[in-house]
Amino acid sequence: MDIENRKSKTSRIREWFKRKNKRADAYQWNEVSDDSEDDSLDDDLVRSLEIDPCIFTNELRIFVGTWNVAGRSPVGSLAVDVNEWLNLRDAADMYVLGFQEIVPLKTKNVIGVEDPTEATNWNLLIGKTLNDKYGCPWLTPMLNPISSENYHFVRFPGFGRRASFSGHSGFTGPELSKAQHEGEAYGGSKYKLMASKKMVGVFISVWMKKEFLTKYCISDVKVSSVACGIMGYLGNKGSVSVSMSIEGTSFCFIAAHLASGEKRGDEGRRNHQVSEIFRRTSFPRSSEDDDNPHPITILGHDRIFWFGDLNYRLYQDNILAKEFIKKQDWKALQEFDQLRKELEDGGVFEGWREGNIEFAPTYKYSSANCNRYTAGLPGRSGEKQRTPAWCDRILWYGKGVRQLSYFRSESKFSDHRPVSALFSIPIEVMKVTNPRKVFPTGTFLPMPSGKLEPIDSKGGARSTLLSLISKESVKGIGSLP
Repeated sequence: MDIENRKSKTSRIREWFKRKNKRADAYQWNEVSDDSEDDSLDDDLVRSLEIDPCIFTNELRIFVGTWNVAGRSPVGSLAVDVNEWLNLRDAADMYVLGFQEIVPLKTKNVIGVEDPTEATNWNLLIGKTLNDKYGCPWLTPMLNPISSENYHFVRFPGFGRRASFSGHSGFTGPELSKAQHEGEAYGGSKYKLMASKKMVGVFISVWMKKEFLTKYCISDVKVSSVACGIMGYLGNKGSVSVSMSIEGTSFCFIAAHLASGEKRGDEGRRNHQVSEIFRRTSFPRSSEDDDNPHPITILGHDRIFWFGDLNYRLYQDNILAKEFIKKQDWKALQEFDQLRKELEDGGVFEGWREGNIEFAPTYKYSSANCNRYTAGLPGRSGEKQRTPAWCDRILWYGKGVRQLSYFRSESKFSDHRPVSALFSIPIEVMKVTNPRKVFPTGTFLPMPSGKLEPIDSKGGARSTLLSLISKESVKGIGSLP
């Protein structure tokens, strides 16, 4: 009963902050009587803190990338290509990477049991690339594949209640001890894996700077997958998505692989799959969630990014398309782009945006001559002739999103070129503007452990309280770092 009462008080304080945050007037603590209404009672619980919270806006730099790797496994020599793709000279705060065809789309892979091997190999390569440059690769965390049905949080020591993770570290026993030792020697890894999800060949991997896990309140990390390939329900085509909240802003990242084909009418199948992904993607609440409401659907989020091999082609024949490519007249070539037409006509992506495309089509390159498109080359066994197209795209939806760059990389690893975009996104952070106050005796503060701890008789703070006052970021009293 005592635990339940404490949780109730913590929840009430958090709800009080949420209500106060929505008010336009300045925050004022007024004297109240014992027979006040619930809102005033909550004021009384927090009034003694004498903290004046204000909302500040910080900029978050998010790198979004997509790459169809044509069923090939990552190899050691690919690290150079990944480094170039991730553009580490201009490092981002978050890396959100979507892959397609990380396994060949053969029958046994489509209808068989999911094998995590390739997803693990890609995560290892990504983590090594990010952290070799900035920290210790030993501390690159790995995740077991998860689904929306068995999602669970794992809280890492040292992060308190500021962040929650899906999956767990891949190190155990002696390996973990060695990782910790290396981390102490070299300062630890700079980026941590937040979430990862694989469905057949579609794969998403989300990484964040380690410092952000204590700087911001990161919560409700969830994953979802939608299979809409063969017969409308097999996973050779579809999407994997990650939902998460950073402070008061909710994010959704959708990595997709849509239906192929360049015949007229094939774009209709792609449009239908987009509609199915919107309809069937969900992030249901679980017992691990905090008290804050979290979006369940894609469009319920504040900032949304949709990327992948969307497979939209050109309404143009190969000869004329190659003439525009030779002249590098991207604006003229985009007049025939199917996805551009959908965006302009308000089709399945009504209200969505894409940056200016100022690079060559990313598909389809010859495996025999990686600098040339397959269209127009002499026929070869097993190699399809395709008109060049911008199949690999990055779209976004939501206010305040600013795209800083949109480009393709030149890796010849597959018949697609990887595509990337860097975004600047504002996030609202609650901070303390008047923290130097004395807390009266009897005040109970929710600590990072979840317990309500009383202030001592001198009105000062215990060791944990000192750390609370020194912190500026606050996401509701119940989630203080």
